[in-house]
Formats: sequence, structure tokens, C-alpha cells
Amino acid sequence: MYINYNIVNGKEYGTVTSSVRKGKSVSKGKQIYLGRVIDKENGIFKNRERGLFKYDLETDSYSSVSADFEEPKDQRKTKYPKRPVLIVSFGDIYLLDSFMNKSGIMSAVNAINYKNQDTLHALVAYYILTAYSNCHAEDWWELTYAKYLYPKAQMASQRISDALADIGSEDAKRSFFKEYFKFLALRKDAGESNGIDDGILIDSSGLPNSIHFPLTAVNNHNGIISEELRLIYVVQQHTGMPLFFRYVAGNVIDVSTITRTIAELKANGINTKFAILDAGYYTGVNADALLDSGISFMARMKSNFKVYKRIVSEHLNNLMVKENAVIFNKRLIYIKCVPCEIGQKENRKAYAYLCKDMTAYNEGQKNAIARAEDESLAASDIYDDLQKQGVFVLVSTRKVAVEKILPLYYMRDQVEKIFELCKQEGKILPINVESEATLRGHLMMTFIATVVLKMMTDKLRNSSLTTESMFMNLHEQHAIVYDKEFVTTEPVKKMNDAYKAFKIQCPISIKRQADNVD
Repeated sequence: MYINYNIVNGKEYGTVTSSVRKGKSVSKGKQIYLGRVIDKENGIFKNRERGLFKYDLETDSYSSVSADFEEPKDQRKTKYPKRPVLIVSFGDIYLLDSFMNKSGIMSAVNAINYKNQDTLHALVAYYILTAYSNCHAEDWWELTYAKYLYPKAQMASQRISDALADIGSEDAKRSFFKEYFKFLALRKDAGESNGIDDGILIDSSGLPNSIHFPLTAVNNHNGIISEELRLIYVVQQHTGMPLFFRYVAGNVIDVSTITRTIAELKANGINTKFAILDAGYYTGVNADALLDSGISFMARMKSNFKVYKRIVSEHLNNLMVKENAVIFNKRLIYIKCVPCEIGQKENRKAYAYLCKDMTAYNEGQKNAIARAEDESLAASDIYDDLQKQGVFVLVSTRKVAVEKILPLYYMRDQVEKIFELCKQEGKILPINVESEATLRGHLMMTFIATVVLKMMTDKLRNSSLTTESMFMNLHEQHAIVYDKEFVTTEPVKKMNDAYKAFKIQCPISIKRQADNVD
């Protein structure tokens, strides 16, 4: 075999060709197209199927290109040369980069220690600022100030896949979280949180996908069937900051993930004291495991548990009395605290909070009566069902004042807000990767994006701005590219409001450094 090289329109292409001998004549046999020659001496080629790769003729094998390899620019000769881009989008990338460095979160990102830091920084910015697929990252980089802020970034689709595979490695993940936990501890010292060992919130969310690897599985979650993997997030109770993430196959149920999630937190140096869980995580086995680990917890109990049935049977009839009335979130709710025993053997002391939400009760009553009329049922047939409308039971291993139990439990809504942020602005969906290695990197990048967006959202809490509207407006502020400097266009009011919210000064001009001059 040999490589046949051809030049077409000034570009050199390679094809692996075999020779076939028939008698005295020799002809060309099977041919395998390698693509455009990138580095002839080192056997580096590029085509649509494989992207950038190395080919070894002696072993007839393919391999990936080193992450620090810089692909030379395509100097395509045309009759009408393309004019250079001398005005680039500026405001959004400048404010984001300034905020990440000023807040200190960039130190955690740098701890990933990816070989090309410019690629890492540009990729984080791309995940935060755009909703586009990674195949458009290079176009975005070319048309924004990111090209000059991160001049060595390699944003071609294949290079991003290679970067994600490295960023998602277990070593990179641990390095990030080690520095990230230090960052959260510093926020505590600055009075911005109650520390990383405070109460935590744990929940999971399905990530629908059709990628064919073991993590993709059919899941039935609350009656909704889909092919997905499940993403588990741990969130700080008091700040709502994302703390940690894990992922499992789509058909792994929530109850089986709690102990390993706690174990991973502990292995990473986070000694959890208190956890707030959704009903899907509560079982007798998990209750024992958490208590044996010294972790207090609160959870909603499903109605099929014996403890639930006993509490409702014994206390529902005398629940709706004056002393049990509480107003929460503009709703009247009756709450009664009852000592109980939980765990596999029901021998662990805890407190059950029997609750009846009157708003939910009234809505449920209307639906039950409508069903009775449709099915020609008597009032006596639906009486028991009516009594249980709006009823739920919370269980806590710590005794909490009745008027504080619901505000404490519904802090878990912060997890839902984090998932919403992650899916909408953090760009976790759709999952568009080809392997578990790149999936890990994708989840790592979306976690970082969600952390930054959460921090910025908190800063904008008393403002009319949102991160989405802010970045949309700032994207329209441009920088004019000159030989030795950038001159920014005048920011309008909404742009100025954004800069003021983060106490960042918009520069009139920026001197061009040697490494960001074309």
C-alpha cells in the first residue's frame, strides 16, 4: 500500500491505495480516502468523517491528534479574497470574562488544567453565552472578541470533542471540585454563604437522548416513559449554589442513588450534616443509611408506607383545628407534628408532619365531584377520597417548629431552579455527543456554566435584568479592531446597567497584545 497525493485547487489530498498484480500487469486496487493533508511529515489528515486524525501507513491504523496540536489556517486562494473581520461583538464576552476573574471562579476552571487554557476559557464562554451546537463554536469565536481574548483557542468541532473528552476525565473533575470547594469556602468567609458543609438538597432530572451507549435506558418517571440518562445534582441549602453532580443510567431509580451520592460527597471532603430529599429518595433502607452516617434529613413520604397510613389514620380526623392552622405562600395549611419511628425496622426516632393544603383540597374536591357525576357515584362512594385531598406527610429526623417546616422543605425548589437554569441557559440539552467520554466533558461544562449563571443571577436579584436579556443586549456592543488597539462602541443604558450591576468598567479602548495581533 502507498499514499497517493493529489493537488486540487491548490490543496493537497491523500488517498491510501493498494496495488493489485494480475500476471505481469499491476493496477490500483482498493482506495481509502484520507482527506486534506494537514501535516504530511507527521501523517496528519482531515476529513468530514473523522475530523482531524493521524494515519500510520505501516500499521494501517488511525489515532487521535495531540490536544496541543495547532491546525494551520486554511489559506484558500480565491479570485476575490475575503475581507478581514474588523468589527467584533464585544460586550457579553468582556463582561463574562471580567466577572469570572473578579469573582474567583476562574481559578476553579483553571484547576481542570487542560493543555490549551484558551480553548477551555473560550468553551466555557461559548456554553454560557450561546444556545448553539458545538459545531458552530468556531464561527462564534471568529466573529467575537473571544478570538482576541483567547487567541490560541482551537474551536473546530473535532477539537472540541477532544477537549470535552479530556475535561470530563475523573482527574480533571476532581481537580475542579477540589478548587471549587475552596472557592465556596472563601465565599463563606466573605459572608456570601453558610459554608459548604451546611444542609444540602438532592434531586435528579432525566436527560432525554438517543445516544447508543449503556447510560441510555428506558425510564418510567412519574408515568412518563422516555429514553434517557439521569443527572443528579446536589445543591447548597441556604445559597442554592450547585455543589456537585453525578449521572447514572436512565433506568436506575432514585432510591438506589442516595447512598452513593452521599459517599461521593464524603470522599470529596464534604461532610453533610442535613439533607432535604424528594419523596423518590425515601425508603427505610435509605433512612437507616443516612442516620448511620450521622446525616439528619427531611423528606416527603409516599402514601404507600405503613408510617404514612398510620399517621393519617390516627390524626387526620382531628387535624383541622385552630391551633394547627398555618399560612404559607398565601395558602392555608393545617400541620400537626407527631412523633414516629422510621427505618427498615421502624425503630429510629423521627417526627412526622401531617399536612393538609386547603387550596389543593378544594381543587381535588372539585375534580372528585366531577368524576362522581361522570360515573354516577354517590357522595358516600367518594367520601374517603375527598378527605385525603391535599394531604401529605413530611418526615424529619430533627424536630422543627411547625411554622418553619414548609419554608425549610420547599427550599428544595432551588434544585428545580438549578435544573431549569442548567437546561435553558446552561445548554445541557440537547445532548449531542458521540461517546461517554465526551458526555462527561459536556456535563462538566454545563455544571460550570450553571454555577456562573447562578452567581450572576444572584447579583441581578434586585435588578430588572436577567442574565439572558443582559447578554443579549451586551452582544450588540462591538469593538472596532485596529492594528494596535480595540475601540469599543458606546454602551446604551441597558448595557451600562449591566456593567454597573457587576461593578465592571467598560473600557473605551484596549491595547492589543502581541499574542492577539493577527
